[in-house]
Amino acid sequence: MTEQLALLPRYLTAHLQLTLLALLFSTAVSLPLGVAATRVRWLERPVLGVAAVIQTVPSLALLAAMVPLLAALNVQSIGFLPAFIGLTLYGVLPILRNTVTGIAGVDPALTEAARAVGMTPWQQLRRVELPLALPVIAAGLRTATVWTVGVATLSTPVGATSLGNYIFSGLQTRNYASVLVGCAAAAVLALVLDGLVRCLAAGGRGGRRRRAAAAAGIAALYLYAGLTLAAALAPRGGRPVAIGAKTFTEQYILAHLIGGLVEEATGRTTTQRQSLGSMVVFDALAAGDVDIYVDYSGTLWANELGRDTAGTDRAGVLAGVGAHLRDAYGIVVAATLGFENAYAVAMRAADAETRGVRRLSELAPIGPQLSMGGDYEFFSRPEWNALRDTYGLRLRELRTMDPALMYQAAEEGAVDLISAFTTDGRIAAYNLTLLEDDRGAIPPYDAMVLASARLAREAPDVLAALGRLDGAIDAPAMRRMNLQVDERGADPAEVAADFLRGLRGRNPAP
Repeated sequence: MTEQLALLPRYLTAHLQLTLLALLFSTAVSLPLGVAATRVRWLERPVLGVAAVIQTVPSLALLAAMVPLLAALNVQSIGFLPAFIGLTLYGVLPILRNTVTGIAGVDPALTEAARAVGMTPWQQLRRVELPLALPVIAAGLRTATVWTVGVATLSTPVGATSLGNYIFSGLQTRNYASVLVGCAAAAVLALVLDGLVRCLAAGGRGGRRRRAAAAAGIAALYLYAGLTLAAALAPRGGRPVAIGAKTFTEQYILAHLIGGLVEEATGRTTTQRQSLGSMVVFDALAAGDVDIYVDYSGTLWANELGRDTAGTDRAGVLAGVGAHLRDAYGIVVAATLGFENAYAVAMRAADAETRGVRRLSELAPIGPQLSMGGDYEFFSRPEWNALRDTYGLRLRELRTMDPALMYQAAEEGAVDLISAFTTDGRIAAYNLTLLEDDRGAIPPYDAMVLASARLAREAPDVLAALGRLDGAIDAPAMRRMNLQVDERGADPAEVAADFLRGLRGRNPAP
């Protein structure tokens, strides 16, 4: 818990920056647009309709959609900007709708009286309509505040630091203290901001003091967020080496391992961009927003190259992927780590024994009786299509679930099969059996350290350091590291540091 609390100032500050700036821009867009919709009646339906459509898009999908859109505009596509834009859009509807509703609900007799005493339209709005509509508008702002705090936790997969870093990494590594800290901090932040907005809009006797205190509190938060954001964006002597990681344990360990090696060998600072989606992190590497990350040859073969996964050989896939990345993006394969982490189909060992199943080809006859769990991507990937078509699999149910929960679901009988990862230590810990891919539907998955074109061009010392990892990790070693985190609760950074100490002894730096 102490380690988690040590991260709280950084994560909470980043979360506060995102939330406050998104709320500021949501309000700046929604209030004038809401006022305009009450003056130009035909405008009300389309603007509310567009805002409602944006609100129906799942929040994580909205944030993720910002990545390719910004990349197409040739601006930074991961990190603060896509999260900020997505959160701003998500906060528009409650403020906009309540502005329209609040102004429309003002008693017509009062607006008629305002006109009768000679008020201009602007005076009528400022002195009569907005003050009377304020409680309704404030309710919309409070709703937007709580929503924005919550949705900001989902900004981690697009590379923005937030309290979501606690939640995503904690779920993947089964560190429930991390999840608890992230959820509790987000809840407290939501309550504090909601209370400040409520006090700011409070009326009645004594309300002035509360409003003044709330205004001072909000101003102080905005000042703090602005200063810390400005400090974070200020130019420095050298840009840190950005290391990306996908959303599972092995990636966290390898990202820390690479970071430690680069810092030790080159003296450069590094920064972690963890819990990124597969295509988000690849697009970020191609755009130069991420400098290094680990990917797998079969993943790129199937998704980036769009090649058939059946009947592939290990050397051919490695060579083909390396050549494509170099020619299309200037991306360099800095090291091949020495192990494969392939997709595989796993079944409870007792069930495999009882049913006499050892190979995937033996699943087809009993497939309609079985359910299967897969990670977020698996059932939409070419590898699943290849497995289904090659073996004629027709299963009773396909269930998408968090990768951290798949193994437990298999052990408890919630599903009969799962899409396991071959270097996952939980295969043995949960007494699962990997079914043989006897027709070669799944391609090889060599772990490769990829470096961006920018890094390859500007930092040859980093590439040289990464070369020390070539062939340095075999599958049993990676499985042991994964197991230390997943089942024994070790910190991925500590596991990576332990491995680096051993690597230093075996392979000292020149």
